[in-house]
Amino acid sequence: MKFQLSKTIWLMLMIITFASCEKAEDQAIANTASVSAGSLVSSVSSVTLTKATKDNEAVKFTVSKTDFGYQAAVKYTLQLDVKGNNFARPKEINLDANNFVKSVTGVELNDIALALGLKPDVVSIIQVRTKSEIGSSVAPVYSAPFDLSVKPFALIAFVYVPGDYQGWNPSTADSLISALGDGKYEGVINFAVKANSLEYKITPKKEWTVAYGDAGAGKVSASAGNNLKAGTLYPYKITLNLNDHTILTERFSYGVIGDATPGGWGDDTNMNYDNGKREWSLIINLVGGKELKFRLNDDWGTNYGDKGADGTLDKDGDNIKVASSGTYKIVFSFVSNTYTLTKQ
Repeated sequence: MKFQLSKTIWLMLMIITFASCEKAEDQAIANTASVSAGSLVSSVSSVTLTKATKDNEAVKFTVSKTDFGYQAAVKYTLQLDVKGNNFARPKEINLDANNFVKSVTGVELNDIALALGLKPDVVSIIQVRTKSEIGSSVAPVYSAPFDLSVKPFALIAFVYVPGDYQGWNPSTADSLISALGDGKYEGVINFAVKANSLEYKITPKKEWTVAYGDAGAGKVSASAGNNLKAGTLYPYKITLNLNDHTILTERFSYGVIGDATPGGWGDDTNMNYDNGKREWSLIINLVGGKELKFRLNDDWGTNYGDKGADGTLDKDGDNIKVASSGTYKIVFSFVSNTYTLTKQ
């Protein structure tokens, strides 16, 4: 004998099933309202960083799990920012999903401290917290921040680039910088300042006692007699590694472009690079109510605009608006990832 459900009974079963599912979903969402944020513990409350101990552990962070009220894959990130910034632009360290202890070396913490704008050899306070995330549909959860006293150190070392572009004088030559003092140097030299100014050498000091020349095959040597040479009359980024004596030169110049600039959207106005400050700058007349952007080597392949109209650089970001006409000093820095337009 066949058994058939009446339409009424079938409808009642469907309503009960739907109601059960809805209650289960409501319960999952309701649980997120009572999230228990994990904690973050540091092995030290203050640290003095030095070049001699840069490869040693400087601090160890231990994270406890965040409870979102139900089983979920949680992504944990350490956030560090200067005290008082309210984590507006934090530096972040991703944590392994299966390891809740993160050891940070001296050079890693020093890089973060300098990137946050802390001054070398000065004690400053940064704040550290954990960000826990389970997806874009649920707001991140943050642990209570704690203060970490940090005294960073300056690692910067220099070599110099005398050449025809500046009269072959080591005492006044521009420099290449090693941000970590590890034998790896880079900088931008403007070989466009003088006709036929393509040849140069590299000296460890502002004198001719030791000078590196062209050893061929992308190598330099202190015993090589031939001068090094740039390709064209243009600013070049020079990357030098004195550990393996390799050298790389590449065209490298940032400029401003836009209807706020003298060249409009058709022609860049090149900026000047300061290897000591590691920033681009330019004094220029700008038109109010118009816009500009920064781009590399007169090409849209690499360009920077504004991120949130707050002076933060953003790759392929929004055009930068100029408030009023006048003479401006523009400063563009990848060290702080910011730009400024200062009316003169």
